[in-house]
Amino acid sequence: MSSSRDFHGDLFDPPPTGGPARRPTLPGRPPEDLALSVSALAALARETLERAFPSLWVAGEVAGWKRYGSSGHCYFTLRDAHAQVRCVMFRTDAQRLPADPEEGTQVRLLGRLTLYDRKGDVQFVVRELESRAAGGLWRVAFEKLRTKLEAEGLLAAGRKRPLPGFPSTVGIVTSPAGAALHDILHVIRRRAPWIRVVLSPARVQGEGAAREIARALARLGRVPGLDVVIVGRGGGGAEDLWAFNEEPVARAIAACPVPVISAVGHETDITIADLVADLRAPTPSAAAERAVPDGLALAAGLRVTENRLREALLRGVSRRRDRLAQVAEGLEDCARDRIRRARERVARLSHTLEALSPLGILARGYAVARAADGRVVRGTAELPAGARFLLRLADGSVRARSEGAGEEA
Repeated sequence: MSSSRDFHGDLFDPPPTGGPARRPTLPGRPPEDLALSVSALAALARETLERAFPSLWVAGEVAGWKRYGSSGHCYFTLRDAHAQVRCVMFRTDAQRLPADPEEGTQVRLLGRLTLYDRKGDVQFVVRELESRAAGGLWRVAFEKLRTKLEAEGLLAAGRKRPLPGFPSTVGIVTSPAGAALHDILHVIRRRAPWIRVVLSPARVQGEGAAREIARALARLGRVPGLDVVIVGRGGGGAEDLWAFNEEPVARAIAACPVPVISAVGHETDITIADLVADLRAPTPSAAAERAVPDGLALAAGLRVTENRLREALLRGVSRRRDRLAQVAEGLEDCARDRIRRARERVARLSHTLEALSPLGILARGYAVARAADGRVVRGTAELPAGARFLLRLADGSVRARSEGAGEEA
């Protein structure tokens, strides 16, 4: 009979033909130590699976998606028409998802195949999840939030505030280490170096960036004399820009007490922040150009205005001088006419007075008798015979004595 050292077949191979069945043995080990523990078997299976499938992409349909709040882990099933496999996406990977996939979403998963020891289930540990729909989960999350904010009126054109024409203080929310800040400051210094700039720094990508941006906007809203705010960052992929598609940032922009310019990414990038802001600029540099006036253009405009004012004043003075000359000439004519009419009136009155004057009457041959006491004699009874009186003539007076009443000659 052969010893166990002579057997080199697989443990599960059938016994050699024509001989009695033999219990398979391992070289160097007693037959009674062949049994493995369940834990060892599970570990062996897990190691075998993980070595055989270290990383692979799998496509299928999501079913039963659940995200547990306490741990942040996500559990679901990936299936197709003929099979299914349990999947897990741990918190550190799941928190990068812009939205949870809905039931029946077609996805692609990157991960590794393993064995969950406690239940003996084969499961797929997911590191990346991509929706196969147009735009993926990023578009789904974007549209959900856009629809929600639109229903609240936060995207309405009527609530957009105009930018101040001549701001004195500009606030900036961005990363202090990013190129966006350099671009904004360069434009402001070139166009309007007198403007005060207040930076409220925040991370602009990664976990927690949206909350930092929202807090930075709230801080700027309390700055006295603030006129306008620029919030944004340079370009990047959808995941890099995603902080500006989150609800805390949208609500912080809407709550800002002064107009907000959103300048996120490049010209082709549209974010929720762009839709809520009072103005969207295609780049941070363009935002700075919209926020502040051009000093050189202002100076040139002032010179043009000064020249126009000077010309207008000269024209006005000339017109008024001509008008005054016309008025003076008219006044002279009017005065001469009034004087002429006054003289004519005086002459008429003079003739009338002369005609009515007692001296005029006397000049026509009449005389006035006055008694010795100076009274005008009005009847013969006042001059009895022998009474002395004064007779007033046109060229003087003579003394007379009455000889009594008599008939006219």
